[in-house]
Amino acid sequence: MSFKDLKLNRPLLRAVAEAGYDNPTLVQEKSIPLILEKRDVIVSAQTGTGKTAAFALPILQSLFDSQDAPKKGKQVKALIISPTRELASQIEENFKTYSSYTNLRTGVIYGGVSIEPQKEILKKGLDILIATPGRLLDLHKQDYVNLDYVETLVLDEADLMLDMGFIDDVKKIERLCTKEKQVLLFSATIPYKVEQLANSILTNPERIEVAQNSSTSKNVNQFLYFVPKKNKIELCLHVLRNTIKGNIIIFRRTKFGVDKLEQTLLKNGYKVTSIHGDKSQTARQEALDSFKKGETNILIATDVAARGIDIDNLDAVVNFDLPNIPETYVHRIGRTARAGKTGMAYAFCSADEKTYIQSIQQLIHLQLDVVDDHPYPLDPKAKPEVHKSKRTGSKHKKGRKSVASKKKKKRWY
Repeated sequence: MSFKDLKLNRPLLRAVAEAGYDNPTLVQEKSIPLILEKRDVIVSAQTGTGKTAAFALPILQSLFDSQDAPKKGKQVKALIISPTRELASQIEENFKTYSSYTNLRTGVIYGGVSIEPQKEILKKGLDILIATPGRLLDLHKQDYVNLDYVETLVLDEADLMLDMGFIDDVKKIERLCTKEKQVLLFSATIPYKVEQLANSILTNPERIEVAQNSSTSKNVNQFLYFVPKKNKIELCLHVLRNTIKGNIIIFRRTKFGVDKLEQTLLKNGYKVTSIHGDKSQTARQEALDSFKKGETNILIATDVAARGIDIDNLDAVVNFDLPNIPETYVHRIGRTARAGKTGMAYAFCSADEKTYIQSIQQLIHLQLDVVDDHPYPLDPKAKPEVHKSKRTGSKHKKGRKSVASKKKKKRWY
């Protein structure tokens, strides 16, 4: 099937062709016709399957006829809600690429940066608005955003949105839009919370599931290293020196862990940058840009900061800390081996993470290849490390007199 078969108009086909896409992906093939019919849809598909174009192209097509409204008279007709700032600006880039031969205006608003320039963008009038929930509600309260004309509402990465605690904000935004709108819900997984949300805001939705939620790409070679927790950084340096080459993302569980590993790699002469939730939006954007431009070749990230980020030509993913949710492992390694290329995934497992590996292998129906040949092997009998305080209780035993009181002092009485 080609994009022409999806009945898209010529300006869109031209923009898609110039962006280098010949044929639609499976999720686009299934979603675009239904969205053009104005149906509500729930789409379950992993990152990297072309989800953004699956909703961007039909939205642009349906708004095409009303594109020539005077700029100041433009009203927000399509609203896309995204959980993270990076994902929001990436969606905006995609909309701008696909709408290059139309007069439709797209804008993005998110927290962590100055609100004033965003007010200016909104004053000028937009057809399509991409936003994170908090900043959108903030600007709506200040009367800079009018949602009375929204025809299509998109919730992207809905599972992450709920994990980040945005459920009440999402429901509030949905109520602020018109009752007659079309709702499109995109999610990598459909857990019970997402199912509940879908039931409360979608009308007779069509369901589209692309591949099993558990499926990992056949093109990713996955390797597992068992290693004591205290030796993970040394193992990481060993693997970077001897095994992994090219552009790499390393995932850590905590912001502190990201910073610590970044400092170590910088000291060892690696070109590294990092992103996590405590960094300012400007710092996160600069880090991403330097990685995309090739100024650095290692990006260290937490899951929330990296979710949905589109990075081409990624050679390897390192799971420095294993995730306790097996689906997260699938998201992480799905960033390499995109568009038919091959990629590598490495997992470092300490004694206390062995149960995580079992859950991951059950989910993906695959036994990971164990690498024994490395300098920091884990003793198979090793028990999970439990950190105990070195102090062994109070130095003063209860009911005993202190040393000072035992001295025979002359009392004044």
